[in-house]
Amino acid sequence: MRVILPSTTISDVARAAQVGVGTVSRVLNNHPAVHPDTRSRVLAVIEALGYQPNPHARRIAGGRSYTVSIMLPMVEAEFYTRLLTAMEETLSAQRYDSALFPLLGRARLERYLSSNRLAYQADGVIMVTYDLASLFEGGRLPTECPVVLVDGYSDRYDCAYVDNYLGGLLAGRAAAKYPGELYVLSLEDDPEGLFVNRIFQDRMRGLGDGLAEAGKRITANYLCALHYRGGQQAAERLFREAGRPCTVFAAADLLAVPVLEEAERQGWRVGRDIRVIGFDDQPWASAQGLTTVHQPVELLGQTAAQLLLERLDGLVGPARSVRFEPELVERRSTLG
Repeated sequence: MRVILPSTTISDVARAAQVGVGTVSRVLNNHPAVHPDTRSRVLAVIEALGYQPNPHARRIAGGRSYTVSIMLPMVEAEFYTRLLTAMEETLSAQRYDSALFPLLGRARLERYLSSNRLAYQADGVIMVTYDLASLFEGGRLPTECPVVLVDGYSDRYDCAYVDNYLGGLLAGRAAAKYPGELYVLSLEDDPEGLFVNRIFQDRMRGLGDGLAEAGKRITANYLCALHYRGGQQAAERLFREAGRPCTVFAAADLLAVPVLEEAERQGWRVGRDIRVIGFDDQPWASAQGLTTVHQPVELLGQTAAQLLLERLDGLVGPARSVRFEPELVERRSTLG
């Protein structure tokens, strides 16, 4: 039975575990110089007493805030929700908290172009999809703390990323096998020109090369925002202009769903009159029967967090990169 004492202190834990306060501190900081049996005993007491370390005291004692800043384009898209959950779980296991800083537009971006912003005062920074370092002199963020890029690549910082070009290439080769013309739903350009998003550029480049191998090309590219309504508007236009049979590549699964729904409303046979290929392999894609390019989202997030934790533990050396290869998963949206 867990008994929570509201005023439990680190001294209470040390006394109950029959160790010194310094030992408890080393356990909390995951220091290697603690015997496994002692570590287990201290952790058991921490759990039984419901002890919660004071982050301000930890900063004073160890010079750390035990906070990681995560800068990402948005939080509402399912891809980012999954990625964020995986990163937070990995960081939390080592007693680090996450502070989120969504990059939603020019006003927010400009707030982060100053070195005294809160986002740079954490123990480490994880930047998702966008590499804002290019906006600073010397191509580096205004912080001395470790930085990791996830869902993006840089030769300056540790990074974990999926080979989006390869994913597009696999989709292009698959699409080239089917009869009729090929239509694309891809992410519209950033109207403010703030961010360079190589993710969708690489997917489109791979798609084009995969089609070119078979002497085919894209008939029309419908640009849309990365949300359901954006895909719906593009799908409505597509069905007014496309003929049967045809194939549609949606640069994200989220954009593929409206195409499948519009096909049903229009009486088009999915897998015969229209074939649909997505990208991401969201958890619901299997139930939708969506052929899509699978990327290991959770593993991507876990790896990025682990790269940062290793730097926080004192690892030094040149920037590291972990590349994941996507896979094409064929389902009834192309198989008929």
